[in-house]
Amino acid sequence: PGVLVIGVPVSTVAGIGRAAKLGVLTKGSASLSALSKVDTLVFDKTGTVTKGLPAVVSDWWAAGVSERDHQLLVSVETVANHPLAKAILKHEAVALLPVDQSEVLAGQGMVVQVAGATVLVGNAKLLIAHQVDLTAVATTASAWQVAGRSLVYFAVDGQLRGLLGISDPLKDEAQATFTKLRALGYQNLIILSGDNQTTAERVGKEVGMTQVVGNLMPAEKAEKIKELQTAGHRVAFLGDGVNDSPALATAEVGIAMGNGTDVALDVSDVVLLHSDLAKLPVALTIAKRMVANMNQNIAIAILTVALLFGGLFAGYVHMASGMLIHELSILIVIINGMRLLKIQQS
Repeated sequence: PGVLVIGVPVSTVAGIGRAAKLGVLTKGSASLSALSKVDTLVFDKTGTVTKGLPAVVSDWWAAGVSERDHQLLVSVETVANHPLAKAILKHEAVALLPVDQSEVLAGQGMVVQVAGATVLVGNAKLLIAHQVDLTAVATTASAWQVAGRSLVYFAVDGQLRGLLGISDPLKDEAQATFTKLRALGYQNLIILSGDNQTTAERVGKEVGMTQVVGNLMPAEKAEKIKELQTAGHRVAFLGDGVNDSPALATAEVGIAMGNGTDVALDVSDVVLLHSDLAKLPVALTIAKRMVANMNQNIAIAILTVALLFGGLFAGYVHMASGMLIHELSILIVIINGMRLLKIQQS
């Protein structure tokens, strides 16, 4: 019957089209179908829950730091592909030195050869791994973490030269979005962040996360998602960076922020245009209503066939009336599918 053939495509086309109109791009109906079954939402922090526009709000410099040290720091950040690097470049305005060689250590930072010096820029893990003494800033670092700042350490030839405290404010729509998510029934809301635990927890507390895990390497984020899946959860992960790619690929549904990296966009199933977190409840609502609409159309199709067969055997349905009922049923599923076009962003 034509009604069974057309019922599902009408729902999926209407659902995908309405999602795109409201700023949610999907890679086909399978992505929305999978999204409708999700019960756990996992978020990266920087650029997803926060604005991704960090700024240096505090700094510490070792005694004897020279203009050359500042040049070394800025030279490293010019070759870095990280949001925090942009904040440091805005904070420091000095001439550049030639970068000879650079190595990115995922989840830690960078080791760079600049003008004959070995420069380390990254988190505490990176410097500890290279036997750099952090005792001088231990108290300062703890206080900044409590204040919710991300920490960037800077060392030259094995000596700690500086520490920067970087703040990244919450997205304007973040708190309202998480309120809507809880109203939709999503209670399992988790942050997995490469940032330090204290900073990540501060952000999580502001938006009402149920769990926050910090100090994670990219592969560890993917492992955490696998643990959730093993426990029986269906997981959607939201991220925007290269470091989020393993987690985006591992989750049942990977959701990328529209202004994220090309790698994140490529491996994701759903993209929120303009990195607008408020589009997430919209995407979840459309996904659930699309699947419900598909099931309704399938039920209409089966009911139509049953009625036609019953009427045929009872002698009430003949060629003309059978064709009329058949065509009317097709119009009904089309009209039912078009109801998805009226979904509004609340």
